[in-house]
Amino acid sequence: MPQSPWRLRSLQPGDIGWVIARHGEIYTSEFGWDGTFEYLVAEIAAGVMKTFDPARENAWIAERDGIRLGAVFLVGAGGEAAKLRMLIVDPAARGLGIGARLVAECTSFARAAGYRRITLWTHSILTAARRLYAAEGYVLTSSAPLRAFGVELTEETWDLDLTGRIG
Repeated sequence: MPQSPWRLRSLQPGDIGWVIARHGEIYTSEFGWDGTFEYLVAEIAAGVMKTFDPARENAWIAERDGIRLGAVFLVGAGGEAAKLRMLIVDPAARGLGIGARLVAECTSFARAAGYRRITLWTHSILTAARRLYAAEGYVLTSSAPLRAFGVELTEETWDLDLTGRIG
């Protein structure tokens, strides 16, 4: 029997906890990061939900048959800038186009909401996510070495200009 297609939906009860837990589980398993990363994701999620403005911010959950497969949040970053936060795709669902669709949803929503730029913070070790960002048109604007989550990393900032200007 073939699997049903996945779909995107808005947040429901339990989704925030899942996003936090899956970040902790996946990043520990795949990259050896310690529990401080899950704590950071919990802080980010709490901050996002505390001030969430549905007219200017959104979140998407990818699911199939009631099973969560991925998530992303787009939140205000001050002025005309938005921030892509907490992108996650479950390892069992990779290769289905979920990550690209989640990133594209952020771009589409940000344009409709009147943002002029989207920014995000990531790490150089997250090569699959970096490929998604680059394919969407994001440009790496800064990077620096960082010791965090029990490992040596290179943190990165990526930006997407929504105005159509080049450079």
